[in-house]
Amino acid sequence: MLIREIEEKDNKQVEDLIRTCLIEFGANKPGTAWTDPNLGDFYNLYKSEGSKYWVVEENAKIVAGCGIGPVEGLPDICELQKMYALKEARGTGISKELLGLALDFAKKYYKQCYLETFNNMIAANKFYKKNGFMPLEKPLNATEHFACDAWYIKTL
Repeated sequence: MLIREIEEKDNKQVEDLIRTCLIEFGANKPGTAWTDPNLGDFYNLYKSEGSKYWVVEENAKIVAGCGIGPVEGLPDICELQKMYALKEARGTGISKELLGLALDFAKKYYKQCYLETFNNMIAANKFYKKNGFMPLEKPLNATEHFACDAWYIKTL
């Protein structure tokens, strides 16, 4: 499996990856990435300084991805965004490698990393805790992902 920065040709596959995972966990609804207007254009969305999106490619197929982007109004805090992996990529160690790459990048621009997810994504919640993310009782601020019910923060 190869980890690399997103290319324009990856936009559709990344959207399909995320939609597949959201359907799997019943998160294909408003208030999630499902209705994100930029979902099919991550190549352009993650071009600004302090933002980046990576994909995991296996046999020309995108099987995982994640991004780092700013949290509006909180300049020292970034957000781990759109971290998803298809079933075939889970348990391979590639997500840990992907997370490490994203957090190393984030350290150059931010002091903390925030994320929003769902409690029913049990393995993901265990993964975040195992990698030093601390649970929060509520979101840092209002985002378009109002349906999320689990929030974490990590000092970089």
